Amino acid sequence: MVVDSRIPRPKRYLNADALIANLKTRFGDVPDNRRQASCDYSITDTLTAALAMFSLKEPSLLSFEERGDEESIDRLFGIKHVPSDSQMREILDGIEIEPLNEAFADLFHELQRGGMLKKWEFDDGHYLLSIDGTDHQARR
Repeated sequence: MVVDSRIPRPKRYLNADALIANLKTRFGDVPDNRRQASCDYSITDTLTAALAMFSLKEPSLLSFEERGDEESIDRLFGIKHVPSDSQMREILDGIEIEPLNEAFADLFHELQRGGMLKKWEFDDGHYLLSIDGTDHQARR
């Protein structure tokens, strides 16, 4: 078998499974102030379902809930049961956001380590990236 040297070798820590596993570990660090005896969905499962919904570009929580039983969602994200749209809102509205910054920092570190950000580097080590979100402010 001939290997084409122009095709980059995948890095084991930058594949979808590794990145999702990394995020799920961080999701487990998010404090859950709910009464555990009455919880049907863990914080980790709920945050993973939210990640899956955004990754799959679902137009709404309800449309994602309707896809929740698909085998591909379980295989890729490890989600057996997706919370309903109202359950997901209720759970996510009550969490602290700050611990999720650590998840972003982990992913950013892996991208830096893998050399994936080099093509966006400019102006003395800063990165030029497009941000999809609201209430974004540039910082220097």
